[in-house]
Amino acid sequence: MKNCNSVTTPVDKGVKLVKDPGGRSVDSKLYKQIVGSLMYLTATRPDIMHGVSLISRYMEHPKEFHLQTAKRILKYLCGTEDFGLFYKKGDQTDLAGFTDSDYAGDLDDRKSTSGFVFMLGSGAISWSSKKQPIVTLSTTKAEYVAATSCACQAIWLRRIMEELELNQHEATSIYCDNNSAIKLSKNPILHGRSKHIHVRYHFLRNLVEDGTIELIYCKTEDQVADIFTKPLKVAAFSKLRELLGVCNIQNSV
Repeated sequence: MKNCNSVTTPVDKGVKLVKDPGGRSVDSKLYKQIVGSLMYLTATRPDIMHGVSLISRYMEHPKEFHLQTAKRILKYLCGTEDFGLFYKKGDQTDLAGFTDSDYAGDLDDRKSTSGFVFMLGSGAISWSSKKQPIVTLSTTKAEYVAATSCACQAIWLRRIMEELELNQHEATSIYCDNNSAIKLSKNPILHGRSKHIHVRYHFLRNLVEDGTIELIYCKTEDQVADIFTKPLKVAAFSKLRELLGVCNIQNSV
């Protein structure tokens, strides 16, 4: 891969992986080594998080198309080897989160993908891209489940900040691009339409009621967590990557 041609995004827009896309099987040991190495890199490169999460679902019986998708991430890294998270001096220390989901994005089991990121100042400090454990019946429910996972992470981050004497007395803002999910977190009257959702996901409602979390609407084009839920076009991907604080370090120092 040293002399490969670089690409502008980790995963090509519109790519949908399935367990058996046809084609020949590939060396599962090699595939697992590639995925494992990429997982290590996600600790400092949130821009590849979704792609790595995607290819990690097919470790058992990888096919040629899965390997090609993994190699594309390597090609992307070859073209962005000087990129990393850059935190600007003197930025504010208020914690803010973004949550999103890709409804029924997995073609094998129709489960959705949750994505979230927390920003502190100019850069991301915590992020995730993960397939949801349940099948939801609407976009609203998928967004609600994703927001609950995001809120749980917010509680953990708030406690860490308290130990660092960076107390956040006000509610932590979490930005969501689905108004119905926001209303569901605030209005118990809507419970009849969501009674099939496991009670643990209504933990979010308690956090909103006691003022620990505040869900705020944001436009889809400004939803930073969108980069963790699905492949994007070059322009959208580049914009969100910059908002994460991932940039060419050599040009930023």
